Amino acid sequence: MSFIRTPVRSALNASRNSGVAKMSIGAVRTKVSLPDLKWDFGDLEPFISGQINELHYTKHHQTYVNGFNTAIEQHAEAQAAGDVKKAVELQQHIKFHGGGYLNHNLFWANLAPAKQGGGELPAENTGFHKKVVEQYGSFDKLIALTNTKLAGIQGSGWAFIVKNAENGAIEVIQTYNQDTATGQFKPLVAIDAWEHAYYLQYKNVKADYFKAIWNVINWAEASKRFDAA
Repeated sequence: MSFIRTPVRSALNASRNSGVAKMSIGAVRTKVSLPDLKWDFGDLEPFISGQINELHYTKHHQTYVNGFNTAIEQHAEAQAAGDVKKAVELQQHIKFHGGGYLNHNLFWANLAPAKQGGGELPAENTGFHKKVVEQYGSFDKLIALTNTKLAGIQGSGWAFIVKNAENGAIEVIQTYNQDTATGQFKPLVAIDAWEHAYYLQYKNVKADYFKAIWNVINWAEASKRFDAA
């Protein structure tokens, strides 16, 4: 069942369209906002339900947006007041909510319904396709490795297919909570393994969610990220 009633891009306040807004507390900084989606909540069905996408986007992702904006504002106030202890305490909030914001931006962008190419492998002449085949033999083997990494996450976290900028290799890494792929690891595909990403539909059988999501992975987006990394 689809729960979408209006296009996603008109579902929330239009002020987020630029992705950032300005705020000022002593100095001008940026304030993050939800990204626009290129599809409607129900477009990923039956693989991810419209209800899950709506709650995931408007509630969970919005919480990370709000938490990050609040934390950086409070951090600036603590710095201005010379409250070093408070500033240090807030750094963990900035890391957690900022990571949640960034990870979900990656997640939404690397999902697409079938009508937009979701699930279709990148063209064989692309650098990304050639590298996957060179390293893993096939995309099926890369997907199997990623699912193994996902299943191995204890608690909440993410699996990322990444490009290692130091050696050009494609690797699969796990992170916990809202830690994100950083440093030499350039994220190509981000998959959310938190319960809120699947539980309403797949209950405790998260392995079925891990299998289903590949039907809506935007491999073209991953290929673009590979070229840009």
